[in-house]
Amino acid sequence: MLANILLVEDDRTLAENLVKYLRTEDFSVVHAFGQTDGLKAFEDGEFDCVLLDISLGDGNGFSICSEIKKTRDVPVIFLTASADEGCTVAGFEVGADDYIGKPFRPRELVARIKNAMRKRGASPAQPLQCKNVCVDPVKGIVTKNGEEISMSALEYRLLLLFFTNKGILLSRDRIADELWTISGEFVEDNTLNVYIKRIRDKIEDDPQKPQILKTVRGLGYKAVDE
Repeated sequence: MLANILLVEDDRTLAENLVKYLRTEDFSVVHAFGQTDGLKAFEDGEFDCVLLDISLGDGNGFSICSEIKKTRDVPVIFLTASADEGCTVAGFEVGADDYIGKPFRPRELVARIKNAMRKRGASPAQPLQCKNVCVDPVKGIVTKNGEEISMSALEYRLLLLFFTNKGILLSRDRIADELWTISGEFVEDNTLNVYIKRIRDKIEDDPQKPQILKTVRGLGYKAVDE
């Protein structure tokens, strides 16, 4: 993966299309619909760049950008349909690194993301460790005790999703939505069970008593947060 991106956008169709495109460009993307969800996602994760819509149902991108800049020096790019010069000025005043108007060309956005990260000196996504298992988003590999584990593309994507959200309960619906976006194939409950079992067989010392990928009965799964 080139980088971890947080997208805060309340236009569902635009967000879904943008997430799909950015993932084809090898970015890892977390999507939040509004100000509250966006700030929580930022607090819970590690991101190399943030894409913010200015107009949100429960707030605005200016407030999110201001809060982000108080804690971390992460590149922030505003996405907006407004051509108002005042909005542009306000965005830069709260610390935005760039500003792109809607509609925009996806390739231009990717170029702006890379440019903002380069200017800020943002580093590529760091390896994600959980006990003796490590996911390296840059190399796209999984290791256990330093030895590489062979995984299918979907197994890798699923494990990356869990490790990116360590300690966070992911519902079966949320996981299925992520896998749908990634693979373009419908994922049934039984199929998800099969993938979870395959992953546990590869990463757990005792797959019958998992210590890394836990089941929360009736709710979903989560990777332990050490």
